[in-house]
Amino acid sequence: MEKFKNILNKDINRKYISPQDEVFDEIHKILAENALNVAKLNNGIHSPEEKRLILEDITGEKIDKSVDIMLPFYTDFGKHIKFGKDIFINIGAMFTDLGGITIEDKVLIGPGAKLLSVNHPSDPEKRRGIIPSPILIKKNAWIGANATILAGVTVGKNSIVAAGAVVTKDVPDNVIVGGIPAKVIKSVL
Repeated sequence: MEKFKNILNKDINRKYISPQDEVFDEIHKILAENALNVAKLNNGIHSPEEKRLILEDITGEKIDKSVDIMLPFYTDFGKHIKFGKDIFINIGAMFTDLGGITIEDKVLIGPGAKLLSVNHPSDPEKRRGIIPSPILIKKNAWIGANATILAGVTVGKNSIVAAGAVVTKDVPDNVIVGGIPAKVIKSVL
């Protein structure tokens, strides 16, 4: 796949992108191309090697053999996902990754979890535009079933996000958070 002239070379994080911006059109072109790979990934039976190769086409990155992603797996943009090692992602996870999603080593992600690295402005006149902001899931974190991680959030090392939680701000290392919006419940150490 060709290198993209703007998206992968332009700093778009935490910046408003208007539907009139040239890069907005490029984003939608990549989304359409990625949809084909996501459909290929989620239809049919694939060996672990075939699945990994399709995921490498989606992300444009080498993926370690220790990464185990159960299908279906959904991503819109695909090119801004980075996986560490020894990762397990359960069925039905959704990564909206234009702002960037980094999953460090030994992370667990439960079924139906959503990582959403893009937001819209609250101003009604600008709402059709987007604001990408990166998500970082640090080493040995566990994202529970149906949890939602919003744009710009870091989940700390060894931390647990309870099932169904909505994480709107950074989670410190070594804690359990839960609720809507998620709050620290207790320490894990």
